[in-house]
Amino acid sequence: MLVKETGITVFGVCLMYDGFLLSQNGSRLKNGGLHAKMARQSAVSLQTPLHFPSSSRENGKHRVAHKGTWNSCHPASPEEQQGNGHSVLRKAPWAVLSYLTASNKQKFLYSTRPFLKRAALVLTYVILLMYFRLWIMGGSMPAFSEQDNPASFSPYLLTRFLTYSYLLAFNAWLLLAPITLCYDWQVGSIPLVESIWDLRNFATLILAFVMLLLCLHCFVAFKKLEHREILVGLLFLIFPFIPASNLFFRVGFAVAERILYMPSMGYCILLVHGLNKLCLWLNKWGITAMSFSALLLLLFSWKTVKQNEIWLSRESLFRSGVQTLPHNAKVHYNYANFLKDQGRDREAIYHYKTALQLYPRHASALNNLGTLTKDMAQAKEYYSKALQLNPQHNRVLFNLGNLLKNQGKKDEAVLLLRNSIQYGPDFSDAYSSLASLLAEQEQLKEAEEVYQAGIQNCPESSDLHNNYGVFLVDTGSPETAVSHYQKAIELSPGHHVAMVNLGRLYRSLGQNKDAEVWYKRALKVARKVEILSPLGALYYNTGRYEDALKIYREAASLQPSNKETRLALAQVLTTMGQAKEAEQMLSHIVTEGAECLECYRLLSAIYSKQENYNKALEAIDKALQLKPKDPKIISELFFTKGNQLREQNHLDKAFESYKVSVDFNPEQAQAWMNMGGIEHIKGNYITARQYYEKALQLVPNSKLLKENLAKLDRLERRLQEGRGRG
Repeated sequence: MLVKETGITVFGVCLMYDGFLLSQNGSRLKNGGLHAKMARQSAVSLQTPLHFPSSSRENGKHRVAHKGTWNSCHPASPEEQQGNGHSVLRKAPWAVLSYLTASNKQKFLYSTRPFLKRAALVLTYVILLMYFRLWIMGGSMPAFSEQDNPASFSPYLLTRFLTYSYLLAFNAWLLLAPITLCYDWQVGSIPLVESIWDLRNFATLILAFVMLLLCLHCFVAFKKLEHREILVGLLFLIFPFIPASNLFFRVGFAVAERILYMPSMGYCILLVHGLNKLCLWLNKWGITAMSFSALLLLLFSWKTVKQNEIWLSRESLFRSGVQTLPHNAKVHYNYANFLKDQGRDREAIYHYKTALQLYPRHASALNNLGTLTKDMAQAKEYYSKALQLNPQHNRVLFNLGNLLKNQGKKDEAVLLLRNSIQYGPDFSDAYSSLASLLAEQEQLKEAEEVYQAGIQNCPESSDLHNNYGVFLVDTGSPETAVSHYQKAIELSPGHHVAMVNLGRLYRSLGQNKDAEVWYKRALKVARKVEILSPLGALYYNTGRYEDALKIYREAASLQPSNKETRLALAQVLTTMGQAKEAEQMLSHIVTEGAECLECYRLLSAIYSKQENYNKALEAIDKALQLKPKDPKIISELFFTKGNQLREQNHLDKAFESYKVSVDFNPEQAQAWMNMGGIEHIKGNYITARQYYEKALQLVPNSKLLKENLAKLDRLERRLQEGRGRG
């Protein structure tokens, strides 16, 4: 708290109060102690029999001078010698001035030395704290916008003066009656006072009148050296509030309840003092005033409890702002941000639009609204409006750049992302997005430079290190990628994405044990499908089918609607011989309307293993009806169809399927070999040899092909021998 502007003013309060005590001690000089001492000195020099008492009497009470301090100074002022009837406004300053201009400088310095030491120590603390605060802020003052403090951005001096004055009265009312409280009072919470005829100016005048009375009371009380509590109360009430008053510099809020914490101390002092005076004045009715005060204290305590409940969670806090100040655009914006984070997009969109209705120049609301809009054209319009309001909004530049990137306008996207980095050099996501886009354009050197610049400007970004690791893996530097994955995990020990990526890297390097370790470590952070799936694949590919089955069952239970997880589970079940359960699972997936090509392929394999070739062929035909675009996948499907037809002895149809398969993928060696086999069976040995030799070119080490060619050679020799005998 002491580092904040309002908190650091407590040192100023201490110094002012210390100075007040100094002036009070100086004012005691007028009460006779010093007169007595000087009179005795005069009597000795003149040898007159005059005697003065060694102690003074003030207001009917004896007061003994402090030892060695204030009463050994200088003669009283001429005004004091004339009597005590002058006003305190003349006596009190004269007492201080006369003390500070004493002829005995050594005694003056000796008596004020403790105060000077305290003042020097306090000033040292203030300087150190201010330096620490400036260091935290990067050596510069924060930049505020119009929505933070609308009055300070008004071009009219009268509006600024009237609004600032009214804000003083508004804060005083919050202390007096904290009925309407909100965590944020920005953007329209308090309309500007633009005219002297505004009725709210009466509140300002009332506050000025009350403060004037309190100050006059302080001056009057100074005469009797009493009622210090009033001065202390005013010091704590006014002095800590000065930095928030816009008097010396612009602040980033219109009203902030946090800045009233310290002024509330002064308010409590004044309130208790006033209550005490009221009870004395009411005499026998004082108990009634105390009862009323106790009731008021209970009500405020209940208000505190209810207010604490609001601060229990982020949702309750932001929702309370909307309920308390529905005309405040900022609270709608904050609540929309919370709803967006919770995935409640429809409600978030409503509150973003409400914020824009209340404050149409809210660029960040337009930006976030664009991210939630599924219509790309509408999103682009939101981003464009936001950039018109704030051309240097790096988040808008980033989002618009990504949108254009997805639309294929990569050159424009690169420009926008570079601008995003320019206006927000500490925005790590912009570096990752720009580097990824440059990598897609095969500008690998520039992409690496962007990653390195991002790591230099954002060294604490774990996501940037993780993304750079992915880039290094793709560009053939897995060893360097390992260090960046580990750095990402070091910066963020819960970064399970980097752990999974590191596990996949070790898996690709054949280090299955290390891969398993990182997968399991990621699972300690979160039991998510994206972590379970690669671990299940590791178990499946290494023959640990029981472990794979357990992992995939857990993944399927976490996301029952995830078809990829259920497909992998069905594949494990099929491998383990639990074909019935796998068939039921696959049938359920395809009946949901999901276009799952792999489901039909796996169903075809299950039916083929059960020798139900008609169903197997039907499953393949359904897969082909999905019209996949990858030629290799189409080739595989026609190859599988040819196998089913061959099992049913439909050799001609099977041959046609194999032929289509090699048309889509000429490197399908097995299809060439099967075509040769069909021609071999039909007795077309020359054609069969051509197909066999084509397949042998693709797989020169195939023993089966060599055996088929050897059989073909033997058959041809027999035919030649038979013809020779004939």
